[in-house]
Amino acid sequence: MGRLAGKIAIVTGGAQGQGAAICRAFVTEGAKVAIADIADEPGALLAKELGEKAVFVHHDVSDQGSWEALVAGVTERFGPVSVLVNNAGILRFADIEHQDPAEYELLWRVNTLGCFLGIKAVIPTMKANGGGSIVNASSIEGLAGMPLVAGYTSTKFAIRGLSKAAALELGPDGIRVNSVHPGMIDTGMTRGMGANDEAMAWGGSKVALKRVGVPEDIAPLYVYLASDESGYVTGAEIAIDGGATATHAFGG
Repeated sequence: MGRLAGKIAIVTGGAQGQGAAICRAFVTEGAKVAIADIADEPGALLAKELGEKAVFVHHDVSDQGSWEALVAGVTERFGPVSVLVNNAGILRFADIEHQDPAEYELLWRVNTLGCFLGIKAVIPTMKANGGGSIVNASSIEGLAGMPLVAGYTSTKFAIRGLSKAAALELGPDGIRVNSVHPGMIDTGMTRGMGANDEAMAWGGSKVALKRVGVPEDIAPLYVYLASDESGYVTGAEIAIDGGATATHAFGG
């Protein structure tokens, strides 16, 4: 305990799934956390569960004004933001030929623009207070392509590249930027896209550890990247996928 003592964190998409696990882990390790999400009811319930070290804030990651208000509000309540987790994201399945451009744009606005706006919003306060850590949620689909998720894949590749460019720009100011690349994780979002028990079992059979991940598998990596233990880690892309990316496609 105490690995994040004194840290003030914003976690987008923090109300459920991986985001909620990250928020719980951060509070356990001593951080104060803003749970930023559009899911009001689960966000408020999580904040109540976590107590005085957490607050829920309704937040649209694709809106610059919402970001400015969020950072100002968290700074007023807890102090200067030292950790940003850009975790919010959406997934849609469609082949390229038939995907509605409006759906593709929505993926970009939430997944990629939201990440960009978050980085932009915390730079001034992090610069003014000696640095910080930004952790951007990409995916293993940000490391390699996958059919039927071209829109999603392109946003996650963009997050990977954005993270590296930001790491180079912001490193001199003591701001570290890294991307995390989870594999198949059993969350409400994944289940909501049709991944039933059979699909989960199939996905687990394809990786070295022979199971899909759960949010609690992911959270410790975020704790490490948010903490001073990772003080020399920036511009990194870290897969946490049960071994999914340890292999290659033999024969296509």
